[in-house]
Amino acid sequence: MSVVKRIIQDNLERVEVDELLADEYEGAGYGGITLTKTPLGTQINLFAMRPGRVIGKRGRAIKSASERLETELGLPNPQITVVEVEVPEMNPQIMASRVANALERGVHFRRAIFWSLRRIMDSGAIGCEVILKGPLRSSRSRFEKVVEGYVPKSGDPALKFVRTATMHVKMKRGVLGVTVNIVPPDAKFPDKVELGELPDIEYELPEPEEEPLTEEAAEAAEVEFEAEVIGTVVESEKDRVSEEDVETLELVEQEIVQKEEVEEEIKEDTESKIVMEDLEKLDGVGSTYQKLLKATGVNNIENLASRDPEELLDNILKVNEKEDITKRPPALSNVEEWISKAQEFKSTQSEEEP
Repeated sequence: MSVVKRIIQDNLERVEVDELLADEYEGAGYGGITLTKTPLGTQINLFAMRPGRVIGKRGRAIKSASERLETELGLPNPQITVVEVEVPEMNPQIMASRVANALERGVHFRRAIFWSLRRIMDSGAIGCEVILKGPLRSSRSRFEKVVEGYVPKSGDPALKFVRTATMHVKMKRGVLGVTVNIVPPDAKFPDKVELGELPDIEYELPEPEEEPLTEEAAEAAEVEFEAEVIGTVVESEKDRVSEEDVETLELVEQEIVQKEEVEEEIKEDTESKIVMEDLEKLDGVGSTYQKLLKATGVNNIENLASRDPEELLDNILKVNEKEDITKRPPALSNVEEWISKAQEFKSTQSEEEP
């Protein structure tokens, strides 16, 4: 038998075993198999959400499955090992069967595929793709596809990292096909490079050897020493002079500080006269509107004059909707008129100040 025919035969055999076990353990959360042939027989690893239902009471269920594989498919000495699926959302076979069961129960197809996509991505998958094909709304076939994250379509990453499973479900309009592609979180793609931190390397430089000074270098060192001595003397004179004039400088600084305090008090008195004017001074602003303005944080004419009309109106409408102060809130023209009057009042008060 040639190599090509042997590969095709092995794949067909694996598909037949997969279909038989999927029908046998449909209610146990069947998640696929891995098949390995050894000299002692055929080793089968069966993945399931509920291993207890696969094994059965005293191992009766798994023994009957082994007998069916040996009699119906002719597998030599099949040995089934049950492996529990710790994260069902990372198994495409289980997620495809969940979508198929939801469609059989009458759940809308978009709700079913988006639910499965959200569950898979919340479990930490790098990418996921759910494809639904068949007569979804009418007798005419169409397909619905939802994708999230990164799912490679070709090349070695698609063969190595993408987990794929397909399920078929019979509906009234016909047969629907559910395909689920999942990229697990531990997939490492060749185009994704992580840079590590560089190690700390300490270099020890050799100490320079001291060479004897020449005559020119000795003269230059002597000149530099004399310059340092002269600079030290000048600095000491400056310190002595500054110590004598400390009292004069302190008096000047006190006068400057007192002058600044007087100017600041005059400025605060001028501003307070304008700021403390109440909203009752403005014409056209009734008591209800004054209450509405104060609820938005506008307590005086100075604050009203500095506000933006549209922003103030938006705040007024929000506060009135929440507290129900008036049934006739002001319009934008009213707010613009209030702000204009406040600005005129402010300018008039500033001109009257001496």
